Amino acid sequence: MKRRKPLERYLRLDYPFHAIADPAGGYVVMFPDLPGCMTQVETVEKIGAMADEARRLWIETEYDAGATIPEPSYPQAYSGRFNLRLPKSLHRHLALSAERQGVSLNQYVLMRLSAGEAVSGTRPGLRKVG
Repeated sequence: MKRRKPLERYLRLDYPFHAIADPAGGYVVMFPDLPGCMTQVETVEKIGAMADEARRLWIETEYDAGATIPEPSYPQAYSGRFNLRLPKSLHRHLALSAERQGVSLNQYVLMRLSAGEAVSGTRPGLRKVG
């Protein structure tokens, strides 16, 4: 019989997560490597602590149930950064919109890109056909 790795080993691992701004307010935090592991927070400042608590509780619950705990994935191919050239008028429009929302230009563009992906129903690696 294969021996299980200790619970503490899994609790020490860093699992990537996504924090997505909810249009109704707050943020949804999801762990792609831990199916069903998610939480909601009201402010950006609470994301880290609540994400850690959700991860820890998910791992402890699954471990106690005898489930296999997946290893964290680390997509090495993507840095999370890319440069984009756009017309000055669009740059100005986005910057002014971000200012009106009280967020940085980066955060505003990220929010708009995330909302567009959610609305279109596409996911990374998939293409819409038709």
